[in-house]
Amino acid sequence: MSEKTNGLTYADAGVDIDAGNELVERIKPAAKRTARSGTVSGLGGFGALFDLKAAGYNDPVLVAATDGVGTKLRIAIDTGNVDTIGIDLVAMCVNDLVCQGAEPLFFLDYFATGKLELDPATRIINGIAEGCAQSGCALIGGETAEMPGMYHKGDFDLAGFAVGAMERGTLLPEGVEEGDILLGLGSNGVHSNGYSFVRKVVEMSGLGWDADCPWAEGTLGEALLAPTRLYVTQCLKAFRAGGVHALAHITGGGLTENLPRVLPEGLGAEIDLDAWELPGVFRWLAETAKMDEPELLKTFNSGIGMIVVVAKDRAEALTELLRAEGETVTQIGTITSGKGVAYKGKLL
Repeated sequence: MSEKTNGLTYADAGVDIDAGNELVERIKPAAKRTARSGTVSGLGGFGALFDLKAAGYNDPVLVAATDGVGTKLRIAIDTGNVDTIGIDLVAMCVNDLVCQGAEPLFFLDYFATGKLELDPATRIINGIAEGCAQSGCALIGGETAEMPGMYHKGDFDLAGFAVGAMERGTLLPEGVEEGDILLGLGSNGVHSNGYSFVRKVVEMSGLGWDADCPWAEGTLGEALLAPTRLYVTQCLKAFRAGGVHALAHITGGGLTENLPRVLPEGLGAEIDLDAWELPGVFRWLAETAKMDEPELLKTFNSGIGMIVVVAKDRAEALTELLRAEGETVTQIGTITSGKGVAYKGKLL
C-alpha cells in the first residue's frame, strides 16, 4: 500500500483562516466600546442586527452611505502609520449621512489584503472603532478578505458602509432661502480627497515622507495623515437646536462643487475668501504645484470641511453652539439668487 500524503490546504494557498479568527477576537473589545442603543449582537454572526425601536425611532427613514479612503492609503502603507486611517474611513461615510439630517447608527467595514498581518490589521480596525465611537455609531460587523496575488506585500484596501436614520419629515436640505448665512467649520487638513494630486506634488518637491514638514511640526507623512474631522455630533446638535437649513460636506470637488448640491433651483452662494486664512498645507501644495485659486477651490476643502447653511436670525446662536462643541466657526458668505458659487476676496 502506498504511503498516504497530505493534500493541499487553504493555508498552503496563502489564506490563513486561523489568523482571521484571531483578528476577530482581537477587535471584539474595540467593537464593544462602540455599542449604543439599538445594538443587538456582537461580531461573528452571518449578519449584523440593529433594533431601530430600541434606538428611539418611531417612524424612521433610513439613510445609507459608502466610501473608501482613496490613495491616502498609500501614504499610510508607505510610512507604516496606519493607526488613524480608520477614522478617515468612518468620517467619509458619516459626515455624508449627517448632511441629510440623519444620525449615524451603525457601521460595517471591509478590509482586504494579500496576507493578513495581525498587528497592523488590529491597529487599522481599532482606528475604525475610534471613528465610530467619536460619531456615536456602533461598529457591528465587517469582512476581512485575505486575497493572495491581488495585493502587493503590505498593501491593503478599505471600504466602509454606514447606515443612519431620521424621523420622517426631517430630511435636509429644507428651507434654504436667499439671505441664509454660510457658517464654515474648519478642517483638519486635506482630509481624504485629492491625494493622487498630493502625492504627485510631494514627488515634485523631492521630499520623503520622513522629511520635516514644511508648514508644521513633525514629518511630512505625519502631517498629511491627519485624520478627517468628524462633524457628526456637533452638527446634529445644531440641527436639533433649530435654524439649520442645509449641511454640505466639502470633499472631492471642493467648495465649488459641493455647496451647490444643497441649493434649490434658482439659488446660488457668495463666499468671501478673505473670511478665513488658508491653512499652511494648502498654501504649500498650491505654491509647490503652481496651482491657481480656482483649481484649489474645486480640488480641496481649502480649510473648510463642512458648511452649515443657517437662517440669518439663528446665525449667532448656532455659531456659539458649534464653538462650544469645539468647532472653529467662520461666517464665510450668504445664499444669493442665481446659480453656483461666486467668490470675492482671495485665499492665495
